[in-house]
Amino acid sequence: MTFPYLDIVLRSIAVYFFMTIALRIFGKKELSQLNTADVILILLISNSVQNAMVGPDTSLTGGLIAALILFIINFIIKKLTHKSKLFADLLLDKPEVLIHDGKLDFKALSKLDISDEELKEAMREHGIEFFKNVKLAMLEIDGTISIISEDEKKLKQTHYKRKHNRKNLQKF
Repeated sequence: MTFPYLDIVLRSIAVYFFMTIALRIFGKKELSQLNTADVILILLISNSVQNAMVGPDTSLTGGLIAALILFIINFIIKKLTHKSKLFADLLLDKPEVLIHDGKLDFKALSKLDISDEELKEAMREHGIEFFKNVKLAMLEIDGTISIISEDEKKLKQTHYKRKHNRKNLQKF
């Protein structure tokens, strides 16, 4: 006798990996700053992939199996990314240097679509007025901008969450 819910298991695995790859391509870093359009997108995506996971089985058991498979895959992926550098490099983003010794990395800023005003806002939140006073500024993997100033006496920790560029919001 074959497992009657094997189709749901396989479909759920396929959808999980598709969504992982799609988020990697389309900006996983942005997930830490969800705006209204992003929440709507996530809700619509979840609704659109539901049938892809459970197929014609709309039973409670089918839905619970799909959810269980997603939790299991997520657990396994987390374990693998902690144990395997290759796997972690494939799935996880890396922190990006934005400023080093007062010099802005314009290529990184352009690639990450971080505006001059966003960077200045993060600096002000860290108590820094001028780019030349920044020893190191990094866009962390969770979307925060960490800044270390030249003046280590004024070193303090703040959390600057990167917001979506207003120009990008006008597209919706």
